[in-house]
Amino acid sequence: MSNNLYSFKEEYDKQGILLSFYGSFSQELLVEIGDTLKNRMKIEALNSAKMTRVFAMFIEQVQNIIHYSAEKISNEDLNSGSLSNGIVVVGYKNDYYYVVCGNKIKKKDIEKLTDKLTVLHNMDKAELKSFYKEQRKKEPVTKGAGLGFIELARKSAKPIDFDFQSIDEQFSFFSLKTYI
Repeated sequence: MSNNLYSFKEEYDKQGILLSFYGSFSQELLVEIGDTLKNRMKIEALNSAKMTRVFAMFIEQVQNIIHYSAEKISNEDLNSGSLSNGIVVVGYKNDYYYVVCGNKIKKKDIEKLTDKLTVLHNMDKAELKSFYKEQRKKEPVTKGAGLGFIELARKSAKPIDFDFQSIDEQFSFFSLKTYI
């Protein structure tokens, strides 16, 4: 790996990657990485409205990893109870900032996720706004209600991209990309 690290860095540069993290996520780490991202965007002199959108996309996608990754490390000694494995990348390419995240999921969840995300992918901005308002009115709003995905689709400058790659009989790797 050490002899290929420069090639890895060059590929990151080609992809316009500003920040990436792969490993175990916690709420505390989310705050720390979020602060680093904010500082990087300030250095880039990103306007505050765009910076807010990039940051919101980053937070929502990392929250999804923390809550829904099928790859968790538990330890009773941890205050938070467990860590969730995943990857997040923030970059700038082809006139768009992007946030892409990924994590392991159970294959049984793919159909439900695909249905939700396909609907959102195919909606225009007015439809997304109306759909979001409609979903907010439904009672009760629970974890997994999909409001986060709707919010990501609403804030994304282009339709959200998503993909599933098979790992084995039980698991797949879920990827989601948004554009700002």
